Amino acid sequence: MASSDDIRARVTDLMPGIRRDLEDLVRIESVSADPARSDQVQRSAEAVAELFRAEGFASVDIVTADGGAPAVIAHKPGPEGAPTVLLYAHHDVQPENDHAEWDSPPFEPTERGDRLYARGAADDKAGIAAHLGALRVFGDDLPVSVTMFIEGEEEVGSETLPALLAEHQEALRADVIVIADSGNWDIGEPALTTSLRGLVRVDVEVRTMTHAVHSGMWGGLVPDAIMTLTRLLSTLHDDDGALAVDGLHSQPAADVEYPEERLRAESGALPGTSWVGRGPVVERLWTQPALTITGLDAPRVDGASNTLTPVARAKLSLRVAPGDTTANAEARLREHLEKHVAWGAQLTVTTVDTGEATQIDATGPAYDAARAAFAEAWDGTEPVDMGVGGSIPFIAEFLDAFPEASVLVTGVEDPDTRAHGANEGLHLAEFERVVLAEAFLLRNLAG
Repeated sequence: MASSDDIRARVTDLMPGIRRDLEDLVRIESVSADPARSDQVQRSAEAVAELFRAEGFASVDIVTADGGAPAVIAHKPGPEGAPTVLLYAHHDVQPENDHAEWDSPPFEPTERGDRLYARGAADDKAGIAAHLGALRVFGDDLPVSVTMFIEGEEEVGSETLPALLAEHQEALRADVIVIADSGNWDIGEPALTTSLRGLVRVDVEVRTMTHAVHSGMWGGLVPDAIMTLTRLLSTLHDDDGALAVDGLHSQPAADVEYPEERLRAESGALPGTSWVGRGPVVERLWTQPALTITGLDAPRVDGASNTLTPVARAKLSLRVAPGDTTANAEARLREHLEKHVAWGAQLTVTTVDTGEATQIDATGPAYDAARAAFAEAWDGTEPVDMGVGGSIPFIAEFLDAFPEASVLVTGVEDPDTRAHGANEGLHLAEFERVVLAEAFLLRNLAG
């Protein structure tokens, strides 16, 4: 079996080629949310499949289920009796939105400072590249059997993932599942993600009139929809910004310090902005529910007339704490809205989508192997067991489909990756450590 020094040297030699492959993937505009670019999502799947074929995988298939986006499943056997490791990532990306907000073209990978900038450079085409890099360290002398599962619709909610897992369950069955779609605690500080919040998104509509009327003639008597909606939304939080919806679950978080100066720098909060909520910072970010108003439909300020608005809408994004369920969270949110809507307005609450929270019991041999691999790759720095405030609902799907497997949630991101935003960037030195850590992990799992 290769020594640690041999693996380190091999990773260093491989990085230029790994980066070239990553940049080629990034140039494909695989935006799964854009129907006009479905051909690019297909092209992306084909490019990923070709990379696996070039690595000598025994089987490589592009698969779909229920009309969903293409995923890639590939398998390469290891020694007889060795464990099977499933390596997951996704090849679809978020929309790039306004190109003017980017400092370089979003689909042309550009190095500035210590980062490579482009949409998908981190989330999650770097996850694919990290898996490939770790495999290339061993070539045809893999210490374990490997199954690759590269999804094509993670950024639009993985709607057909349950069907894919059911249809290809035997091909995907593994002893250990490594999901490379999260991140590390900081530059130079690795992490295993052990909890993620769930998600309930709803559209809220209030209607107070059958049609718009003159505000001078009827204002002061008839409640308008904007007035009614803003009053309703204001009841969702207490004066200190804590969520005021009764019946939602919270729990303690890992004992991790998040210094004030780092928190403000990474969040982008202005110097005078105070924090909302109660309790330790990491609990508010990871293991307490949170609600954000992510959209409003109402007349624009520019061109607005003196009119009472009959209908207004808002989109609410409720993050569900680990240990809670989306069914409970959705019911409690509806109860709150129905209780607090004012002046007899007509209220309509429409569920957009949901995703369950995840809590992983990160104990056992696979997790020991991962922690040892991370500590070795980061030169003795032990990994943090961290939570994530965002949602990756498909992890719960894996836990349900393969309850006997150990699920490790890793990734290439760091606090300044800016995934989903403009100027998404991959920290290149950390990326090399991620590749190294995964190679050590495959070696350790063989034992």
